[in-house]
Amino acid sequence: MAPRTPRRRTALRVLDYLWREGPANRVDVIRGTDLSRATVSKLVGELQASGVVAECPGPASVAGRSGRPPTLLALNPELGAFGGVDFGHGSVRVAIADLAGTLVAEMREELDVDNEAERAIAAAVAGLRQLSREAKLPHRRLLGVGAAVSAPVRRDTGSLAAAGILPGWNEVSLKHELTRRLQVRVHVGNDANLGALAEVRTGAARGAGNVVYLMLSSGIGGGLVLDGQLFTGHSGMTGELGHMPVDPDGAPCRCGNRGCLETIAGAQRLLDDLRPALGADVTLEMAAARARDGDPLCRRRFEAAGMAAGRVAGAICNLVNPELVIVGGDMIVAGELLVNAVRDGLAQTTIPAVRRDVTVVAATLGDRAELLGAIGLAIAEADIATVARVA
Repeated sequence: MAPRTPRRRTALRVLDYLWREGPANRVDVIRGTDLSRATVSKLVGELQASGVVAECPGPASVAGRSGRPPTLLALNPELGAFGGVDFGHGSVRVAIADLAGTLVAEMREELDVDNEAERAIAAAVAGLRQLSREAKLPHRRLLGVGAAVSAPVRRDTGSLAAAGILPGWNEVSLKHELTRRLQVRVHVGNDANLGALAEVRTGAARGAGNVVYLMLSSGIGGGLVLDGQLFTGHSGMTGELGHMPVDPDGAPCRCGNRGCLETIAGAQRLLDDLRPALGADVTLEMAAARARDGDPLCRRRFEAAGMAAGRVAGAICNLVNPELVIVGGDMIVAGELLVNAVRDGLAQTTIPAVRRDVTVVAATLGDRAELLGAIGLAIAEADIATVARVA
């Protein structure tokens, strides 16, 4: 990287402001960077000429006022892209987004992620490269990648604590492998934590300060946002709600314990229970549609799963007193049927004062929250110097 001359450092102040604050008018840039009007005017002109900064229309005029909307300055969204990967239990989803976080392209491949780490990583890399080509974004302009994985992730090293949870990943360094193959900065996070982050930033919990996010899928995870910040614990190992034992005499769980919430309320257990009656090819979407249409067997099974998850969530609520519980993950295809069941289960285990404070709602990002959270992680961990260098 070239030395940062005084002029280059000054330009980076302007770019950094637009990176952190988003579209802004020239007066805001002057105030935010503490630079003179003449300096900002000259730098903005040079950055526009080089294609790094672009003009965009501001918000519509305030009611009762006439005139054109103001013109704002923003980083050119076509400078590069960020990638996101969601390693689910049964699929790998990949997407790329522009600098503003807007999705450009997305794809999904079904495979046994839990037991086929190498194949899953290869699918993620191939998918990101394919999407970059299709979106006419050269691979060299992929500025960073975020990955969501269904296992605890150590914050200090980015390594997975996958023993017993993802049996095929015990000897795999996901961050290292993705970085080596893609040659970009990679950040890895627990899927439920990233889902919580996405819902707080752009979804059902936007603006909320204290949130419990329930990710109900084949695995069950929990994400906590406390006082507006994602809470990941001492070393980043929070989120394993599905491995909380709720029945000491229950079925063995893949984590090594018995009767964990996942063995009772997980999507895989739900489908296993329904297959004798509905056939081996029944899918979660099919079962959810039947439940919404009133099929008593499917309805009871989704309600039982929601109630069990709600009871565990209620115990968490007694500890952290959130304002919102967001129900997301693959099972949210059952809609309000599932949300109502979670609400009923939560009412059984919360104390009245906590119960009055909390609202239970469906995730608005659906089963894409974890993928969007992964992209958000990549953007949050990026720095404007990297963007400027690529530009």
